[in-house]
Amino acid sequence: MSKELAVEMLNISMKFNEKTYANKNVNFSVLKGEVHALVGENGAGKSTLLSVLFGIYEPTFGEIKINGIQQNISNPIVANSLKIGMVHQHFHFVEIFKLWENISLGAEIKKLKLFNNKKQIIKKISIIMKENDLTLNLNKLAKNASVGELQKAEILKLLYRDSEILIFDEPTAVLTPLEIEGFLNVLKTLKNNGKTIILISHKMKEIEKVADRATVIRKGEIVGTYNMNEVSIDDLSVKMVGRNLKVIKNTHNFKGEEQVLKINNINVTSINNKKIQALKNFSLDIKAGEILGIAGVEGNGQSELANVISGLQKVKSGEIFIKNIKINDKSIYSRFHTYKMSHIPLDRQKHGLILDFNVLENSVLQDIGEKPFSNKLGIINKYEIKKRGLKIINKYDVRDSNGGYAITRSLSGGNQQKLIIGRELSRESDFILIYQPTRGLDVGSIEFIHSQIIEAKKKNKAILLISYELSEIINLSDRVIVINSGNVVGELVGNKINYDLIGKMMMGNN
Repeated sequence: MSKELAVEMLNISMKFNEKTYANKNVNFSVLKGEVHALVGENGAGKSTLLSVLFGIYEPTFGEIKINGIQQNISNPIVANSLKIGMVHQHFHFVEIFKLWENISLGAEIKKLKLFNNKKQIIKKISIIMKENDLTLNLNKLAKNASVGELQKAEILKLLYRDSEILIFDEPTAVLTPLEIEGFLNVLKTLKNNGKTIILISHKMKEIEKVADRATVIRKGEIVGTYNMNEVSIDDLSVKMVGRNLKVIKNTHNFKGEEQVLKINNINVTSINNKKIQALKNFSLDIKAGEILGIAGVEGNGQSELANVISGLQKVKSGEIFIKNIKINDKSIYSRFHTYKMSHIPLDRQKHGLILDFNVLENSVLQDIGEKPFSNKLGIINKYEIKKRGLKIINKYDVRDSNGGYAITRSLSGGNQQKLIIGRELSRESDFILIYQPTRGLDVGSIEFIHSQIIEAKKKNKAILLISYELSEIINLSDRVIVINSGNVVGELVGNKINYDLIGKMMMGNN
């Protein structure tokens, strides 16, 4: 790692309106060849700062130096010319294009100055893959690729354009544990190959594994920059949120008898391949006041389970009951209203929000046609919508919402997630389906969301929690079911729930 600076951001201020500074007098520098983490709460200004570096925003004040030379980075094309590349939190692909076409899009090698030279493009990408220990089926359509494959393709986009400064915004938020491990190894390879890496992440253990230094930003201002070999992740967490954190745990104080959800021998085909059985004679039940956790490696039937319960997918055979009423053929609307279900989905942008609606509108999304948000004539009550929306915004700390009138697309991923969680936990419900609730959230927000899930349990709600964060499953669940290849391979209850036993079951060792 060099002592020369690859990036200097001097007195950067980014003001979106008269009242709000997203960044205020920020001084941020990155050494050549290092992995530098930028950490902070949701809405602290991390993505905004690096969007300034990548030319998405022009700063209100301040200057930027790249390799010691002052630059005016007015747009991403200028950033690319300075060998700066960025992988955004939400990927950008043309779904009907193959991966090699997406990787080279806008920077194709041509033959006869007119046609794409497929052979040369694939050859160049293949050399890059070999140099950086990346493997990918380049002929796969983007719409058929897994999230992990799309992540690799995003990295290859940067390397294909010869980027030397690589910016990653929450790169592991949607990856499985195995994919995360692979991604961290890729980062180490990139660093060894001389790349400079700036990493936004809320996952402190990942930062500890790969970062050389970390800069903490809070409410748009820099708290400090620290050498990772001199600071603990607990210390960093405290610096991020400004207070000591506590681990929220289920006390297993559960005496419920009323069965709320029952699934009886369902068979469900895979989302991606109708010939594959994702769930096989799968059964479970949840009582009022109980949190049932589903543990397992991603891709073992979790998404299909969430889909058939919420109504996004049909079962091939078997039965699903809520309070002894069969809901197999019930509409999504009736599941939410007649049978009082709430749902925190895996994909917040696809299934949780209408991105071009404002925050207030999204805060009552499923209930906008119900009292008190509209009357029998369908006339919307804006006062009641604003009242509910502001309550969620304030309680769940949904930042940059502009009093609820901000377009939801403009919020950070973490704040979009908090909006969904606040909405679903605030709704009248008997059963809550929760899938990866803390994806993309900072440590302080995770602590609060976990406390609210426990509060929902205390209100006698039945909760199905699907998560790939084992600590989340262990700390919050009354009971845990471990699944593998669509089958239940084990069950743990109360104080018997622990990492070792779940790990053994996930590996197929009962």
